[in-house]
Amino acid sequence: MAAVAQARQTALAARLAALALPEGGVTRAARAAALARVQAMGLPTRRDEYWRYTDPSSLTAPAAAPAALFDAQDEAPIFAALDRLTLVFVDGIFDPEASDPLELSGVEIARLAEADRADLHWAQGLYGVLEAAGQNPVARPLAALNTAAATDGALIRVTAAAARPVHLVYEHKSKTSDVILHHCVKIEPGADLTLLETGPAGARFNKVMEVDVAAGGRFHHVRVQGRDHDRRAATHIFARLAAGALFKSFTLTANGVLTRNEAVIDIAGDDAVAHVAGAALGDGSVGPFLHDDTVFITHGAERGESRQVFKKVLKHGATGVFQGKILVTPGAQKTDGYQISQSLLLDDDCQFLAKPELEIYADDVKCSHGSTTGALDDTALFYLRSRGVAHDEAVGLLVLSFLADAIAEIENETIQAEIVALLEGWLARHRG
Repeated sequence: MAAVAQARQTALAARLAALALPEGGVTRAARAAALARVQAMGLPTRRDEYWRYTDPSSLTAPAAAPAALFDAQDEAPIFAALDRLTLVFVDGIFDPEASDPLELSGVEIARLAEADRADLHWAQGLYGVLEAAGQNPVARPLAALNTAAATDGALIRVTAAAARPVHLVYEHKSKTSDVILHHCVKIEPGADLTLLETGPAGARFNKVMEVDVAAGGRFHHVRVQGRDHDRRAATHIFARLAAGALFKSFTLTANGVLTRNEAVIDIAGDDAVAHVAGAALGDGSVGPFLHDDTVFITHGAERGESRQVFKKVLKHGATGVFQGKILVTPGAQKTDGYQISQSLLLDDDCQFLAKPELEIYADDVKCSHGSTTGALDDTALFYLRSRGVAHDEAVGLLVLSFLADAIAEIENETIQAEIVALLEGWLARHRG
């Protein structure tokens, strides 16, 4: 164990040496505390329980591995048909020329880089707070490193129903960009926001988003992770829900060498609802592919509802990972927790690794989890073929049917239709 601890500290020292940590600002105390946390933990290794399926070495290395740029000039921007407010980050730096004015009814938006130079800012009470709470009982060193090192991000405070969605666009223009972004979202009582995220961000991406949803607030999150084949990413969402709050998050991931998405959600108020869903598509023929969803939902109040719905479609040596936990604390009676993770393996070369967990300390609850791995249904495929549907088209229809439960977690029908169109495009490009 001493050798493992030394490896963690050695990796951290090399990583910190390659970073220029920010100083001063309203977040200085939170940054200092985060730096102390990560120094106590060190960076993760394959020996850590929640990294046993995913090798973190490329995420903890001092520099990002080069990632080829993806040319998408012949494609329309994602969500372009929606009326939305767009914030653009290029290799981790906010681009005001490419972004819309930061003005939206019911919403206050600022940049972390600018707000941190102010004497006072509302984000001072949120930055690093949920990340710090999310370190127990499972350490998340990459998130603590983010809090200590991030120099930019979006600070969004919602005081009413937002007039339109906010869209964070991450552009990747440098083959070696090593991006660290930290976002804070505060949903005031009764307020409502839809937040969209698209793009690869950089060769390597470390992102933290802290979301505090007050009583009766509603937060909808839809994310599409970029099609760059060589990108690597570790993302974290830390959320806290007050009484009657709603949190919904859906992620579509296609391609990428390594993607790890973590969600840590604290249902702290009675009657709160948290749904987390994802669809991942991996084709190892274009390069290595590993996609890891790691979710931890804590029920700390009565009558809370949580849903975890994750689907992965894998082929040509691609690997999928799911680690999901539902923790029901004493007194969290009438909890309704549901978790399902499923994979569809389109050949014999890929694999799906799952670790579903329930930990329950209340006696009046309804909790369940399930995990399945399988191939296409030969009977359903034969039926479609017998009705004149071409083989590749039939496979595409069955894949979309398999992913339907996860996509259904998106409430906005226009966004849902765009996600389906993106899936259809991926299937068309990866036939055979």
